[in-house]
Amino acid sequence: MDVVKDLKYSENHEWVRVEGNHAVIGMTDFAQEEFGMIVFVELPQAGDTLQAGEPFGSMESVKTVSELYAPVSGKVVEINRKLDKEPGAINMSPYQEGWMIVVEMSDPSELERLWDAAKYEATYGHE
Repeated sequence: MDVVKDLKYSENHEWVRVEGNHAVIGMTDFAQEEFGMIVFVELPQAGDTLQAGEPFGSMESVKTVSELYAPVSGKVVEINRKLDKEPGAINMSPYQEGWMIVVEMSDPSELERLWDAAKYEATYGHE
């Protein structure tokens, strides 16, 4: 299981890379391993508003369909369109090529509720 030290993590296995007032959001390596090969991703549109803790899309793998939950609130400013044709990029490169969306955060203090890498690894790394 790969855990990137400078990212924030949600209990729902989304990661957040903070870039100024923007949050780049994707799915963790642990989660993509659990789900298996990802075959379809449904993401919001640019301009959509997300609420922390609420679903923002879904992902379908060979094993299951799962909702994706927003780790922070804000407006979607960019979507990784590569995932339309290559959803497996999440499996191959969850922290680089497999990012999902970029959100302009409306309340950056929500980041304080997310986990650091050490807590995420301690919680899920032993499985």
